Amino acid sequence: MTRTRRTATAVALAGLVAAACGSEPGNGDGRSDGADREITVTLFGDAEEVAGYTSLVEAFEASSDVGVTLSPVATQDDLMARLTTAFAGGAPPDVFLLNFRRYGQFAAQDVIEPVQDYLDDSEVLGEDDFSPRALDAFRFDGEELTCMPQNLSSLVVYYNRDLFEAAGLEPPAQGWTWNDFLAAATALTGGGTYGAGVEPSVIRVAPFAWSNGGDVVDDPDEPTIFTLTTDPATRQAVDWFLDLQLVHGVVPPDAEEQSESSEARFLRGTLGMYLNSRVAVPTLRSIEGFEWDVAPLPVAPGGEPASILHSDAYCMSAGLDDHAAAWDFIEFAMGVEGQTILAASGRTVPSRLDVASSDVFLEPAEPPASSQVYLDIEPYLRATPRIATWSRIEAEANDLLAEVFYGRVDREEGLRRLEDELRPLFQQPAVGS
Repeated sequence: MTRTRRTATAVALAGLVAAACGSEPGNGDGRSDGADREITVTLFGDAEEVAGYTSLVEAFEASSDVGVTLSPVATQDDLMARLTTAFAGGAPPDVFLLNFRRYGQFAAQDVIEPVQDYLDDSEVLGEDDFSPRALDAFRFDGEELTCMPQNLSSLVVYYNRDLFEAAGLEPPAQGWTWNDFLAAATALTGGGTYGAGVEPSVIRVAPFAWSNGGDVVDDPDEPTIFTLTTDPATRQAVDWFLDLQLVHGVVPPDAEEQSESSEARFLRGTLGMYLNSRVAVPTLRSIEGFEWDVAPLPVAPGGEPASILHSDAYCMSAGLDDHAAAWDFIEFAMGVEGQTILAASGRTVPSRLDVASSDVFLEPAEPPASSQVYLDIEPYLRATPRIATWSRIEAEANDLLAEVFYGRVDREEGLRRLEDELRPLFQQPAVGS
């Protein structure tokens, strides 16, 4: 971290904490003062992310009688495996951090203690402090808040400013269209450089379908099937997405993506645009050879802005003798000080709107210069369905979509298989329910 950034972060942190009346843990629900208490917090993340959570835990312990054992794993798949084993064995962590696309499996089994009553009784936190889009993603039944969302990321376009300038292209701007995106990607492709990099997955396709007035499922609340071929607006978006690879060749083909990921290619300066969430920022800040920035997703011709929510939330395991210590930690983590600590890492778009709009997140001294993009898209964020089997549905759909995207199977055959073969999964209960 540069001295400028350390100074700006410290000043902003001091101002935000001073402005947060009663933000110390213990002013909310269920604290029993005086007794030492211990909780375990399980989450996923790389070394830099875990370092941020370690700082968060240290700050919490410094002002609390609760001790925290941080139990990180490397990936979300590792986390799902650990949680499944822990719940089956009757020894789950007190608190765990889980993505909204994955928590439904556990919510359906009633092994998560809903946070709604704790939030309602809190003197520290209020629903109005947070993004309504992030909160709604964690209402498993559509009404009661199940977990507390700590971040508010979205799918965006990272772009190489130097490559754009060399090609005579204007930087992407709010309201740019699919045609603008394709024209830029085409101009940037050649001489060992590709115009864009994107993984073929449901969460990458969905925003384009939404922008075009379609959806990837028949009913967002009670889905029964994918609609990649049956909804005309969705099919148009899916074809546009697939054509980036199969027709226009502006994204790396299968063999080249396998040998060097799009992120690695972007870091090396041989990829014009890279689609990812805020998770990419800490890694991209290691770039020294060129300037880069962030832009919103392009909009469908005649369509509306859209992006997909990327949010993780703190959940409490049900069945604990006492949830007070677990809630104390969540209350601190979701307060101004806790959210500021994680925002300073660059990895997180805070779900607290006051911290998200502060210099701690916007960070004028560090790239991306246009971090306001993540906040401007908030009203247009959407989420995939909240059903128990969604995690498995998405994983299997991604495998089939990749087969089509890289030309391993015929487009029509692959999309038909995706819809037909996954239809039964929409009707299955979660494992263990």
